Amino acid sequence: MTEEFHRIRRLPPYVFAEVNQAKAKARAAAEDIVDLGMGNPDSPTPPHIVAKLIEAVQNPDTHGYSASKGIPGLRRALAGYYARRFDVQLDPDNEVVATLGSKEGLANLAAAISSPGDTILVPNPSYPIHQFGFIIAGASVRSVPHTPDENMLQALDRAVRHSVPKPTALIINYPSNPTGLMADLDFYREVVDFAKKHEIYILSDLAYAELYYGSRVPPSILQVPGAKDVAVEFTSMSKTYNMAGWRMGFAAGNPKLIAALTRVKSYLDYGAFTPIQVASVAALNGPQDCIEEMRRLYRDRRDVLVRGLKQSGWDVPVPEAGMFVWAEIPERFRHLGSVEFSKLLLARAKVAVAPGLGFGEHGDSHVRIAMVENTHRIRQALRGIRAFLQTDNGGPAELTARAHAELVKE
Repeated sequence: MTEEFHRIRRLPPYVFAEVNQAKAKARAAAEDIVDLGMGNPDSPTPPHIVAKLIEAVQNPDTHGYSASKGIPGLRRALAGYYARRFDVQLDPDNEVVATLGSKEGLANLAAAISSPGDTILVPNPSYPIHQFGFIIAGASVRSVPHTPDENMLQALDRAVRHSVPKPTALIINYPSNPTGLMADLDFYREVVDFAKKHEIYILSDLAYAELYYGSRVPPSILQVPGAKDVAVEFTSMSKTYNMAGWRMGFAAGNPKLIAALTRVKSYLDYGAFTPIQVASVAALNGPQDCIEEMRRLYRDRRDVLVRGLKQSGWDVPVPEAGMFVWAEIPERFRHLGSVEFSKLLLARAKVAVAPGLGFGEHGDSHVRIAMVENTHRIRQALRGIRAFLQTDNGGPAELTARAHAELVKE
């Protein structure tokens, strides 16, 4: 009875745990930690959505079991969103299913379509559920480059030629968590052509579709003619409407994949609480000015954060989309790796970030900085980071070694 369960053995130690423990210890000691680690929106859900929830929950008829697939009005609302936003037509009955957030949908679809011996192609780095959903389901994961360019396309070709059996599915995620990279329709066309040629399914994660800051607008892979023959796409209410804790998302696209996910879900859940689904209809069909307000909020935070980091000597890219800065660790600290550097940043700058290793081994030279605090708190974080980076007692290398040794001792 001492042996670990098989599926648990396949999961590595939770990379974020060490940083989270250090953060909890610091806060228990009354230290003021600016938490830019978890991508948890800090703004309230728009009032008209909350009002609809309150209205619906006061109706006792909504208190029973709901529809696992999603109430018809919600599935129609999601189809309406795709028609307005992407000019994509969806059948609400056969090409849409509501999920308990996109994360649940991805994990349950992984269980539905994969088995031991299957190979799944996953960008590295990428959001953890993209690989671990399939690992939990028993499949094997093969990493491909995370950049939406010729490098990924060439890697996909090699993966098909050198994998036995050939891969079952490919995961893509643009705008990307954690990198913020965006894909265009030309790239999606190439991927769809590739998937059709080799009979591989595509699972597209479009959770950050509305978080963009320039003239480039994130497209949907379903805009590619014929994409629904091979692709399903996951979207979420979490970031678009600040509804992270409500746990409402969707899968849309290929009818066979939608049917598989729907069938698995029918055994596992009764769907989200009906008033949440009703309020989600109000979100999708109601006024959308809250989305532009959300974009302005994150754009302001992004500009303050990136400008402050650059002024501190930490050269980071300016993300076009998403709610994160994917920052390469400054060279003199890079030998520490992302976990130890994150712990050092927490101890010295009083700022929590997410170690890049948590998104795949190819992320270990980076940390992910979330724009989930107001600009006042971000400036406070920047002051701590600047003081930490500009400290130069005995030279950078000696300082780093000494500070790391003290951190381990603590």
